[in-house]
Amino acid sequence: MTSDQPRVLLVDDDPDLLRLLSIRLKASGFDTRCAESGETALAALASTRPDIVVTDLRMPGMDGLTLFDAIRQQHLSLPVILLTAHGNIPEAIEATRRGVSGYLTKPYDAADLIEQIRRAIGISGGQGSERANAAWRAEILTRSPVMEDFLQQARLVADSEVSVFVTGPSGAGKELLARAIHKASPRAAKPFIGINCGAIPEQLLESELFGHVKGAFTGAHRDHDGLFQAAKGGTLFLDEIGDMPTPLQVKLLRVLEEREVRPVGATRSVPIDVRIISATHRDLDAARSEGRFRDDLYYRLNVVSLAIPALAERREDIPLLAQHFLQRLAARYKREVNAFAPEAMALLVTAPWPGNVRQLLNVVEQTVALTTTPVIPTALVQRALQGDGAAIESFEEARHRFEREYLVRLLRLTDGNVSQGSTHRQAQPHRVLPPARPPPA
Repeated sequence: MTSDQPRVLLVDDDPDLLRLLSIRLKASGFDTRCAESGETALAALASTRPDIVVTDLRMPGMDGLTLFDAIRQQHLSLPVILLTAHGNIPEAIEATRRGVSGYLTKPYDAADLIEQIRRAIGISGGQGSERANAAWRAEILTRSPVMEDFLQQARLVADSEVSVFVTGPSGAGKELLARAIHKASPRAAKPFIGINCGAIPEQLLESELFGHVKGAFTGAHRDHDGLFQAAKGGTLFLDEIGDMPTPLQVKLLRVLEEREVRPVGATRSVPIDVRIISATHRDLDAARSEGRFRDDLYYRLNVVSLAIPALAERREDIPLLAQHFLQRLAARYKREVNAFAPEAMALLVTAPWPGNVRQLLNVVEQTVALTTTPVIPTALVQRALQGDGAAIESFEEARHRFEREYLVRLLRLTDGNVSQGSTHRQAQPHRVLPPARPPPA
């Protein structure tokens, strides 16, 4: 099977029906995976990474609707098709109102099902097409299900012309995401221009954004096109928009509403054709309530909001990113460094990372610059983390903490009978344990 085949997860408690349906879909060019219950399907989503789920409506335990609701909580844009008996049509119609991509009544025509699958994957921008053409996100390295779902949402947004508002902590990669959205958009062949609104004084920022004419102010010796004009036909990325001074917010709002810009000192306006992607790490809800950010500008910019995950929410990516940075920096500094010691990598994975990917890059750069061995030792990573302000427990402390938390949860799950722990967990792989309660004061 080729990696660019659309991937379908089939869910039905009838193994014969699963086998038959799988054969038909494989013959039509789909990569199929099977699950005999809703619980099994839900547990397999992260590793299977399907483009679509096709599930029976009536199943023992978790039925198709319950499975759909659970999928929606974890994978917002993943399409789901229901297979239902005639007597369950009202339920299927209600499910469609709630967001199910479609339903078919049994016995169904295989050609109809295949057509519905192709249509749903095409609408959702499924991962099958992503695997065939992932150049738009090539600079974003991830193996995290959380990040993959986020990128799928970003890919859907990229096809439209709506303004996109990216939120997330500093260092999480907001500009990298903005560039990826631009590359996936119909404007990809036109310029992508970014500017940090908080790093430039107000008077200079106005001229940079809108341009100026000769003689508009002291030092304006010639006409100057602003970034709105320079990005014609492309994308303008306004980073740290939450730091923009209030008077300039008014002018920006007028530009977005009228789709034209008047350079500083000019008497005539110039039409513009740009898509706006803006970003901030600030709490704009608080800024709006305090009058530091205009409501009307916020709603104009925030047509679609994307909250980029922090690095601590996708720890699976830390070894991948750390090794990538290591190879890149070793080549830059011409150092014979090729790996982290196992415990050094464990320290990286368990660090809090308040500075996110940018902080990880900084830590890796410190270790590459200071190491005298091909394998970066644990002590050097510990030193870099402490020097970078990332307080972190030792590897032994982290291991003991994990063992302690694991035993507490296991005792809870087995009601104190630890000898039954492994059997019980295998029988219920889908069960999510509640967080441990703090001890009484």
